[in-house]
Amino acid sequence: MCASLVGTLERGLGYHLEHRKNGFFSKRDQRGSVPPDGHLRFIFLCAEMAKIGLYIKDIQVSGYELEKALVEAAFIVSALEVDVDYEYNAAEVLQLKSDLGL
Repeated sequence: MCASLVGTLERGLGYHLEHRKNGFFSKRDQRGSVPPDGHLRFIFLCAEMAKIGLYIKDIQVSGYELEKALVEAAFIVSALEVDVDYEYNAAEVLQLKSDLGL
């Protein structure tokens, strides 16, 4: 049983989970370097953890954030497929990843 999961999920991504009053949020690390695909890999990792029920029940990521992560990772064409006005859950993120061949 896990009541709270905060901190780094995987070294080298440049993002970690942070607990606030209204939930858990991803946060870019203040120190160290962040690889260009770190944000996108962090989103995918959280979605995969939710899919198998490992500590995370589900995620919500805005289309704007997902588009930004794809652009940072140099997947410009794939970023055009994202609806920036939509809120994606874990299953939808993983479906998009599959559909885009990422």
